[in-house]
Amino acid sequence: MSNFQLGLIIAGALVLIVVVAYNAWTTHRNAPKRPRPAEADPAQEPVARHEPAFDGAVLTGAVLTGAGLTGAVLAGSGAEGEAEPGFDGHAVDLRDALDLPVPTAERRGGLDPLIDAIAPIVAEQQVSGDAALAALPPTRRAGSKPFAVEGFNDAAQQWETPQPGQRYLQFQAGVQLANRLGALNEIEFSEFVMKAQGFADAINAAPDFPDMLHEVARARELDQFASEHDAQLTFVLRARHAAWSPGYVQQNAARLGLVAGAIPGRLVLPAQGPGLPPVLTLTYDAQAAMSGDPEQSAVRDIVLSLDVAQVHRSQQPFARLREVAAALGEAMDGVLCDQNGTPLPAMTMEPIAADLEQLYDKLDSRELSAGSALARRLFS
Repeated sequence: MSNFQLGLIIAGALVLIVVVAYNAWTTHRNAPKRPRPAEADPAQEPVARHEPAFDGAVLTGAVLTGAGLTGAVLAGSGAEGEAEPGFDGHAVDLRDALDLPVPTAERRGGLDPLIDAIAPIVAEQQVSGDAALAALPPTRRAGSKPFAVEGFNDAAQQWETPQPGQRYLQFQAGVQLANRLGALNEIEFSEFVMKAQGFADAINAAPDFPDMLHEVARARELDQFASEHDAQLTFVLRARHAAWSPGYVQQNAARLGLVAGAIPGRLVLPAQGPGLPPVLTLTYDAQAAMSGDPEQSAVRDIVLSLDVAQVHRSQQPFARLREVAAALGEAMDGVLCDQNGTPLPAMTMEPIAADLEQLYDKLDSRELSAGSALARRLFS
């Protein structure tokens, strides 16, 4: 073998080694980022995590309508962050970082004339709570609107859902005037009357129904107000370069206090109080979350959502959304975008924050403060 032939063989071998190394480097660079082995994958932890009991609407897109918010999502209820928490490998509590006040205890709940049509029901004699419960209709809805019956507890001097062992003389039946499916209509009001009358007959009581046309008119006015003040903000965090694996997303989200929700591909930032809706929601491709080999699944977008009316302003949910978005963006090499993939500059956030403060004030003036029991019922 001549020196020339030997040189060609060596050169070919070197080229082959370079091509293989380059392909391996490219594959590694483009592979979905995985969680670090030193940190436990939240999805594999033995401790069960439960999402707060809230069946919120699915938030998608980045469309602007209604109340004038810009740079995020705003959807109606008609018919139908600069500072970043440190990453040192342990959980960061944004509530401590922001020094948030604790919301005051809820003072209004149950049926309320502000958002319900209410019919007083007076029994001829005291009725046991067990008998009242047995007399309730099998469903608690009139059409698409929640229906409820309450009894007045003389000892506690308050209205409550009938309780076994208690006795009641006065009851009230109510149907919600509006929700995100629209205003109460004549057919739904008639169904409410039938259900309340059936309950009254079963306990030998007499109901006093409000005027249907008046209540339907109130429902339309309330629905109009709700449609104009129902804000749902949605932002998309998009990978700049390499995609993310579901475990990588969960690991970084867990550092900020987000926990796995009941739906695959959904994580939530829990509220401070028990039983309250989550402050923020993070979602990504559910199919990737349910994949047989999730670490090989590629996630390029995650969605951060805030249902404004469901969270009390004292928890500063928009500030926390900005904190989470900024922290995840830095840690995961992502960029905050609208639904079309257009990056959102930091200057777009301040006008949104100002508009939200005005929205909170308008809800407060109507006694439907964001995060209150009445607001959570109306905007659901």
